[in-house]
Amino acid sequence: MQPPQVGVILCGSGRFDGSEIHESVLTLLHLSRAGAKIRCFAPDATQFSVCEHFAGKPVEGESRNMLMEASRIARGEIEPLSEAEADQLSALILPGGNGAAVNLCDFGLNGAAGTVNADLQSLLTQTANAKKPIGAICIAPAIVAMALPNRNLQMTLGRADCEAALEAQKTGNSFLDCPVDQIVCDEAQQVVTTPAYMLGPDIAAVDRGIGLLVEKVLAWCSLR
Repeated sequence: MQPPQVGVILCGSGRFDGSEIHESVLTLLHLSRAGAKIRCFAPDATQFSVCEHFAGKPVEGESRNMLMEASRIARGEIEPLSEAEADQLSALILPGGNGAAVNLCDFGLNGAAGTVNADLQSLLTQTANAKKPIGAICIAPAIVAMALPNRNLQMTLGRADCEAALEAQKTGNSFLDCPVDQIVCDEAQQVVTTPAYMLGPDIAAVDRGIGLLVEKVLAWCSLR
């Protein structure tokens, strides 16, 4: 039996302007330990902004490419998001980070009224319509909600009453309370989410939730 091929969607390197590094690396680690085939993807386009991560401040006049920056996390084993095909993948996982909310979509700017990167929009729609598993971490469930509106997906952004969750619910999907070390599963639509650094407080707590998310994604893959 062939191992599942799981697409991991990145958008840079660093929580302020790209993919959250802990969440991304923990996802890759749990997938690798389980024997999954990992395929990383990122948009071959300029980041929304560039930040230095010591003080968390924007860097004016500098631009970086999401694919090139994400290749730091993937150790060079990464492909342009435009080349990702749902029929070649068993599942998708989206780590979070502030950058995901402005690079993979514009939720961070326009909320639920915004749009998702066209390549990711197509990939998520095709994956969901094929009933293949989708995992979303941290802020990434908001991206899934935008791409898949009015499906009453059951997801989490940590606290159901936080500003991001209340905004994301305007997409016609539901956001529930969830501790950082747990997951919310929509069994019928095979979408699993975990709060990660929406709640924190540290890498150990985040690791437990991400581990459960990866385990659930791969369990669904095994049933196909």
